[in-house]
Amino acid sequence: MNRREFSKQAALVPGLGLTAGLAPMRAALAANPVDGTNYVTLAQRAPVSAPAGKIEVVEFFWYGCPHCYHFEPSLNAWVSRLPADVAFRRVPVAFRENPFGVHQRLYYALESMGLLGTVHAKVFHAMHQEKLRLDTPEAVADFVARHGVDKARFTAAFNAFSMANKVKQARALTDAYKIDGVPALGIAGRFYTSVSLNGTPEKALATTDHLIALARKGA
Repeated sequence: MNRREFSKQAALVPGLGLTAGLAPMRAALAANPVDGTNYVTLAQRAPVSAPAGKIEVVEFFWYGCPHCYHFEPSLNAWVSRLPADVAFRRVPVAFRENPFGVHQRLYYALESMGLLGTVHAKVFHAMHQEKLRLDTPEAVADFVARHGVDKARFTAAFNAFSMANKVKQARALTDAYKIDGVPALGIAGRFYTSVSLNGTPEKALATTDHLIALARKGA
């Protein structure tokens, strides 16, 4: 589903995932992931922020996407086992300002306060189990306050001058990887894969392992 199609449907259906409406899952995967089928090699490299000697893996996600929510357990288990030469980070997408932009700033505010470890999962749970929209600055500030976060400090982080630069970088990287659905993974500024390209979270992560190995070899 492209951005325009998603924007139309997301405006009508709370919590609609970015991969909803995709064609039926592909046939059984080949023994090795196939370029153009299970992943895409970028024609032009995307920027990376990982230190020299590290292979960067970026998860692109949206809090309101149910597929991202269901991907979290598999992704977290995978991240816990990453080798030392892999640097993982998340980038929240914003295909339009509301509600994506609000959720994007929510993530970066929590990150700047060192609260992702305690609140990130609670945001996903609130949206997909409690059916909270959290689509305004006031709603997200009230939500984090209910979970023990200082509301004034959070609001200051949410509205900080530095937030504009984080948002700009996130949107530029989303464009560089040509992300039009989530959850998706960018590897080493060179490859893109996703759950929808592979059929299951496990296969998507196996493909990511394959791409990490290619990046490690300089292939």
